[in-house]
Amino acid sequence: MTDLPDPLSPEYQAQRRAVIRQRNRVLGLLLAFFAILFFAITIAKMKM
Repeated sequence: MTDLPDPLSPEYQAQRRAVIRQRNRVLGLLLAFFAILFFAITIAKMKM
């Protein structure tokens, strides 16, 4: 009837885990970037 994959199939779950892992990496990199940016701005303001 529909073209939706079976959510219980191993292939679907492996693909879903890969997508979640990739999204977590991107969010981690963004968080690290903003933390470094925050500290860089703080250090730059201290030297003024």
